[in-house]
Amino acid sequence: MILNNRLLHAILMLLLLHTTAAAQQLTANAPQQVEKGQQFRLTYTATTQDVSGFRIGQIPDAFEVLMGPSTSSQSSFSMVNGKTSHSSTITYTYILSAEKNGTFTIPPATISIGGKHVKSNIVKIQVVGSSSNSNQSRGQQGETRASGSNISGADLFIKVTASKQHVVEQEPILLTYKVYTLVRLSQLEGKMPDLKGFHTQEIPLPQEKSFKIEQYNGRNYKTVTWSQYVMFPQITGKLEVPSITFNGIVVQENRNVDPFEAFFNGGSGYVEVKKQIKAPGISIHVDPLPNKPGAFSGGVGNFSIKSEIDKTRLKANDPLTIKVVISGVGNLKLIKQPEIQFPKDFDTYDPKLTEKTHLTANGLEGDVTYEYLAVPRHQGQYDIPAVEFTYFDTKTRQYKTLTTEPFHLMVEKGDGNDNEIENFANQEELQLLDSDIHHIKVGDVILQQKDQSFFASMDYWISIGVLLIIFIALFVIFRKRAIENADVVRMRGKKANKIAAKRLKKAAKLMKNNLPDQFFDEVLRALWGYVGDKLNISVEKLSRDNISERLNERQVNQQTIDQFVEAIDECEFERYAPGDSKVNMTKVYNSAMTAIEHIEKYLVLLLIFVFAPISSHAVSKAEADSSYVSGNYQLAIKQYKQILETGVSAELYYNLGNSYYRTDEITQAIISYERALRLSPADADIKHNLQMARSKTVDKIAPESELFFVTWYHAVINLMSANGWAYLSLASLALAILLLLLYLFSNPLWIRKVGFFGGLSAFLLFVVAIICAWQQQYKMSIHDQAIITVSAVPIKSAPSQGGKDIFLLHEGTKVSITDDTMNEWKEIRLSDGKIGWIEADKMEII
Repeated sequence: MILNNRLLHAILMLLLLHTTAAAQQLTANAPQQVEKGQQFRLTYTATTQDVSGFRIGQIPDAFEVLMGPSTSSQSSFSMVNGKTSHSSTITYTYILSAEKNGTFTIPPATISIGGKHVKSNIVKIQVVGSSSNSNQSRGQQGETRASGSNISGADLFIKVTASKQHVVEQEPILLTYKVYTLVRLSQLEGKMPDLKGFHTQEIPLPQEKSFKIEQYNGRNYKTVTWSQYVMFPQITGKLEVPSITFNGIVVQENRNVDPFEAFFNGGSGYVEVKKQIKAPGISIHVDPLPNKPGAFSGGVGNFSIKSEIDKTRLKANDPLTIKVVISGVGNLKLIKQPEIQFPKDFDTYDPKLTEKTHLTANGLEGDVTYEYLAVPRHQGQYDIPAVEFTYFDTKTRQYKTLTTEPFHLMVEKGDGNDNEIENFANQEELQLLDSDIHHIKVGDVILQQKDQSFFASMDYWISIGVLLIIFIALFVIFRKRAIENADVVRMRGKKANKIAAKRLKKAAKLMKNNLPDQFFDEVLRALWGYVGDKLNISVEKLSRDNISERLNERQVNQQTIDQFVEAIDECEFERYAPGDSKVNMTKVYNSAMTAIEHIEKYLVLLLIFVFAPISSHAVSKAEADSSYVSGNYQLAIKQYKQILETGVSAELYYNLGNSYYRTDEITQAIISYERALRLSPADADIKHNLQMARSKTVDKIAPESELFFVTWYHAVINLMSANGWAYLSLASLALAILLLLLYLFSNPLWIRKVGFFGGLSAFLLFVVAIICAWQQQYKMSIHDQAIITVSAVPIKSAPSQGGKDIFLLHEGTKVSITDDTMNEWKEIRLSDGKIGWIEADKMEII
């Protein structure tokens, strides 16, 4: 038994020794590249100290051995879970100097470990540089210089390069910042410039920078690529990448320091010098894409497309899935969502987007998958046409159109027993579903100033005051006559034209009967009476000067005033002029008629201008509507915008949105529809067209759920605009006043009950209308919503270019501004609750 234990122990010891020997090795280490004249270390490390007989391989003549070997050893002990482990190493170090250019091999070294011969790995070293400048480069290859020595722009600089400097919009460009140094650079920091007009993404590089030797302008520099960015130009023209200032720290040696003082005082003999390095800017010329096809996806690069369907034979009400995959390299994230033309009686849902991309020097590379879900509601055979994808190929510099395969579906009758009448009704509804935007709104409109409304305005409060005054006036019956008498002047002016017309009609009869004296008297009474009534001038104050002065106050032009005065003078002159009385009467009659018609027409136009300024724009709107109907949408856009400069209305914004939609400017169409909806939140046409425009955007964001009573409350508020609620409040107040008067002055009891309860209900409606109008007015006064106006923009985690990209938004997406305190950056919130920061110039406030 004892013998067996000893045998087992011996076997275990042999196995342990074998394992230990197998784990022991000799490793050689040296730099892969050095400069001619540079000193470097060659080390050999054995993983145990039980060694003997170390021999180095033959050193090539290209290297001079300055020192070595120097030997150092290291041991370590550790205890884990009560178990102790021990490790030890021994290192042989040589200092060599490179004397010749070329690539050289140092053969393996040998050593005896535990009685076994072990070889090291082979070492290959490349020597660069020339013998003519070896002495110069010896102190300028990144070695430590003396403190106080000058650091010139040739000693340390950053080179900025762009892979392309003449591109088309959306074509990716690789921007590289590369550091060149002859001094010992220990730290470098720099902020990425704000690249206006570019969508920019940074290429991840290793945090630990590895310098390499590169010859530049006859000198050997240590170089490293510090940062790289892929830029997608969003606008055309000459774009500037601005210069950027890096803050670096260079280590220098204080050669006059006492080594004993440095040791005892904790000093190292080295000093750190701050150095600013300015990386130059660079210009990029961006050409517009050639004539874009109507179905252009926005893709620029090199792509392929494919589609697949999970089933082609299914039952009604069973879902099917179609996947469209766009692969390649380019601006993948800026491509518009492909459209699948499903049959009308298919229920469709927003596609699910899956991205598998990585950033390369040529742009984003990978694929984007759109997964569409659809549900056929009725049996039958259906065709789903091929999906077209048009992009600009950067290799051929031409547009390419790719198509997927079409699908043919066999939809069988579903398991449910649908009622035939219900199916017919559903088919009717499907036929009525709009596949296009609704037509523009024609006719005149009423303009209002931006950010102003009738509710809470002076006119609104005056209207309420007038209603209360009328109530008091009607309540106090004896003041009724006074109110009527106060209106005599206005009635005189209103009847002036009729009275003058009657007198001229009488004068015409006198002219027919050849009674010149009575004719001229009647015409003069018509002229003086007309102007006296119209201008409210008493008979004793009537004179030519007084008439001219009062007409001037009414802003009647001088030509019309002179024409009227000449009509009076001509009438008085012809009254006593010799000659044919018939000819004179005809001449005077025509002059009097013309004078009254002109002044009446001018005063009416002036009244319309003062009280209904929109009339002056009616022709312009009619012209804009005509331009739209005739298909000249660009002209219609220009004309609608000109009218909107003088005032706003829901109808004009709606028509402007339609014009933008027809020119495929979907983002501007959405902005116009949103502005129209703010002015008229219950308009079904605006809601429909806005939904149509939103369906053409890339981002599909599901809103957060809210409590049902909050939804009802918003629905009630949005039944009318602020002005609509204001008018309803005035009508309710007027009705309440009338019913209250009915209650006060009626004798039958049932009429008084109707007056009381009806008046109370009308007053409550008045209060509700004011509350709703105030809510709508409050919404109108807050401009906290905006639309993304660029093809794509990354949303940052912080208000700076250095912030992390947390998600991507595309043009046409609506966002809410939650922090407006900064000029260049805004914090936004999506309807699904996501929050981030965006540059202010990448969106437009609604």
